[in-house]
Amino acid sequence: MATNQIELTAAISALQVFCGPDLAQTIERIEASLQNTTADTCGAALAACGSRAEVLSAAGLVKRLAGQIHVIIHALGILLCLPRILKPGEVIEYVSLGAGNTGRPFDLETNQRIAEFKFIRWQGGTEPIRQNALFKDFYGMAEYPIEKQKFLYVLGTEVPEKFFNGGRAISSVFSRNVKLWKEFEAKFGAQCRTVSDYYLPRKSAVVIHDVSPFVPELVDAATESEEL
Repeated sequence: MATNQIELTAAISALQVFCGPDLAQTIERIEASLQNTTADTCGAALAACGSRAEVLSAAGLVKRLAGQIHVIIHALGILLCLPRILKPGEVIEYVSLGAGNTGRPFDLETNQRIAEFKFIRWQGGTEPIRQNALFKDFYGMAEYPIEKQKFLYVLGTEVPEKFFNGGRAISSVFSRNVKLWKEFEAKFGAQCRTVSDYYLPRKSAVVIHDVSPFVPELVDAATESEEL
């Protein structure tokens, strides 16, 4: 059976049957059952333990879907936030739900605002890659020449605000984005050496807003997706 012919529910069911209540114990049992098998008996032994090509196809399908979980959570998170953040009379001009370069500058633009969404469950420790992405979104909106409100929507504001008010070097934040770092240096020179140097004079330019009360399920979903 081809992978694309397998329904998700059937795929999950096939994997559950193969894995049993405890995958480690199932693997041990299969290993034991294959001892002393030969070319003549191996096929029957595999059939007896449920090792079928269909189960492999099912695993492939679930793996591909799991690889898209971050995109799914990001898209659904934005969609479920929209009814809670839009004001009466506010009109969506575009929404960008996909990952990567979509050709649109922000996740959301309406006739009244531009916005970015960062659905990260912050751990509170050193999280440089996440900090880099957060700063890039803030910087992109703060410098964008438009007469609209600007919002950065996050899951909890305590950790992001601690980062923005901290002393991490801007050069470190842009260490993996040479083009953006050169642009920043050319524009600000020695004026902004740390994150707080840049943020504090511009903190009112972009509203950092916690959306976890709007969609509480986002917190658990973001946490679980990071564990995949």
